[in-house]
Amino acid sequence: MKRRTFLVVLPALVAGCGFRLREVNAMPFASLYLDAPPGSAVAQRVGAGLRGIRNLRLTASAAEADVALKIGAEERRKTILSLSGAGRVTEYRLGLRVRYGIEGRDGRVLAAAETVDLLRDMTYDDRVLLAKGTEEQMLYRDMDEAAAQRILRRLHNLQPVN
Repeated sequence: MKRRTFLVVLPALVAGCGFRLREVNAMPFASLYLDAPPGSAVAQRVGAGLRGIRNLRLTASAAEADVALKIGAEERRKTILSLSGAGRVTEYRLGLRVRYGIEGRDGRVLAAAETVDLLRDMTYDDRVLLAKGTEEQMLYRDMDEAAAQRILRRLHNLQPVN
């Protein structure tokens, strides 16, 4: 009984203290052009995040937009982190590097080009090859989402465009 009461009261307490998940819900500009390589997973996630923002219009060309976000090619890498005594791989280090820049309508640089560089370590075992392949894909998706969230937060913190 006490546990049920606690589980019912907990959401009210958390909401009552002002706790909210981190979110980007407004931008300091009215329109944005997203320039990215085709098939970019990070750009797709950034685009999805931007489409969820009210009062922000995604444009078909940079000339129509207040701000142009230019995302470069994603570089994914996988390096051996450690080997067993028998010479088998026991750990990998996965990496994602994405470069982006933000320009205004007049070509003025609003945010200097930055690089998002993310790393994740993953244990490896040949006996569970399928599971480790799935884990690798999940880690890359997590890095895609983390990179997209960093870019969205950077856009949110730009000085207002006049």
